[in-house]
Amino acid sequence: MNGLTTVFKKEVRENLRDRRALFNSLLLGPLLFPVLFVGLMWFLDSAEQERAEKTLDLPVVGAQYAPSLIRFLEQQGAVIQPNPENPEDMVRNQEVPVVIRILPEFADNWAQGIPAPIEVISDISRQESNVPIRRVKRLLLGYGQQIGSLRLQLRGIGPQLASPIMLKDVDLSTPKSRAILAIIFLPYVLMITAFTGATHLAMDTTAGEKERKSLEPLLINPVPRWQIMTGKMITTTVFAMASLALTLISFRIVLPLMPVGAFGMDLTLGLGTLLKILVVVSPVAILAAALLTLLASFAKSYREAQSYMGLVILIPMVPSLIFMANPVRAESWMMSVPLFSQNMLIGEIIRDQPVPISWYLMSIASTLAIGLILAIIAASIYNRPTLIFSSG
Repeated sequence: MNGLTTVFKKEVRENLRDRRALFNSLLLGPLLFPVLFVGLMWFLDSAEQERAEKTLDLPVVGAQYAPSLIRFLEQQGAVIQPNPENPEDMVRNQEVPVVIRILPEFADNWAQGIPAPIEVISDISRQESNVPIRRVKRLLLGYGQQIGSLRLQLRGIGPQLASPIMLKDVDLSTPKSRAILAIIFLPYVLMITAFTGATHLAMDTTAGEKERKSLEPLLINPVPRWQIMTGKMITTTVFAMASLALTLISFRIVLPLMPVGAFGMDLTLGLGTLLKILVVVSPVAILAAALLTLLASFAKSYREAQSYMGLVILIPMVPSLIFMANPVRAESWMMSVPLFSQNMLIGEIIRDQPVPISWYLMSIASTLAIGLILAIIAASIYNRPTLIFSSG
């Protein structure tokens, strides 16, 4: 095992001297992701608030059919615009986000006490229009409810009779469990970090050394090649885990700065939570190091290895995006699926839910098993002469 230790020390020393490796593995992810997401949350919050407080300029077609509605809208702060000639084109060309059209039969239906038609013309595919559209619909519904209550009272009927059911929400969520709504992206970031933190080292220690012609002198030493491969892979794993740890620490620092106080969320990550998440994600770093080392051993040059790594980054994205797009309840069988189980467990840990020990063991064991298989394949490739001569 002396050869393994020697290779490990050599790789650590060389990569610590390589400023590019340190930046890519230990600084880029831990600094970029937390700052990026917190900055994005602040930007979205300020943009949403600005749209909500902006004066509502509302073009109305057929305003003469509903003068009382127009007065209500003006009392609520809406600025009624002159009758537009072609409201559909105005919305389609993004001149205005929303237009309401009061149909000619509105007055007759209103007088008869039956629902009076109003069209809300909008383009819901324009996300920037969502706020004014919601504001307009909220005003129209509020006006309708107000008039409906007055009609019932004029007929001597209590407005409450129109609502035979009273819904009361009993919210069992906690500030901790609600936090996952704000940081649902965290498992995705950690999966990506486990791979990106290992990418540069995996490429440099195999494909890079091939290109620099420094791998052959290393392999001719009287040391089993699997030990050389393992030393390189362990170095890659250590740097990937260091990147994960720094990323978690960065999130612990910046998450409380996110503008979610009004939603009653607790985004603080305690030391116990950080350690649990690190334990869950650490096997992914080993899996990533084994996979990346295996792929790098096929590459003839550093550039060719880079082309492989671009595709590899898609692997941790798939389960994370599935979990974000279609959240499901965690079940025991899911813990045997590498990467997906880590996403599920991180969510449960952030919610501060009790997690069975067996779930941890299943997730760790299944991920390590795949990593071990990939490492064995990589070791077999290191024993082939083509590992060196393919670089020519």
